[in-house]
Amino acid sequence: MITHVKFVSIPVKDYDRALKFYTEKLDFKLLMDQSFGDGSRWIELQVADSQTKVVLFTPQGHENRIGTIMNLNFTCDDVKNTYDNLSKRGVEFTKSPTEAPWGIYAQFTDSEGNLLLLSSSDHE
Repeated sequence: MITHVKFVSIPVKDYDRALKFYTEKLDFKLLMDQSFGDGSRWIELQVADSQTKVVLFTPQGHENRIGTIMNLNFTCDDVKNTYDNLSKRGVEFTKSPTEAPWGIYAQFTDSEGNLLLLSSSDHE
């Protein structure tokens, strides 16, 4: 039976810029950086000490996905504190921490313009 999601792919245009963003600003751990002959790369990153992984990769023909809304929600214990810390690192938020019936969330963009969500299921 299915046990978990191994990784989620995030489309990128500039692999070096995206790698720097995810490792330096979000503190993700680099697990693999594999180049392909066509100039694309497979960059696998681990989120903190969790089983969650993201892959920076854009399949040929999917370049139009770069810079769009990602159906991806990163979770943290304290959205307001994480928002403050990431803002200080230069992460650009399009929506500051906002309360919703299901918890607190904020929206930010990565180095490629992808719109991502940061949330907590707990009210803080």
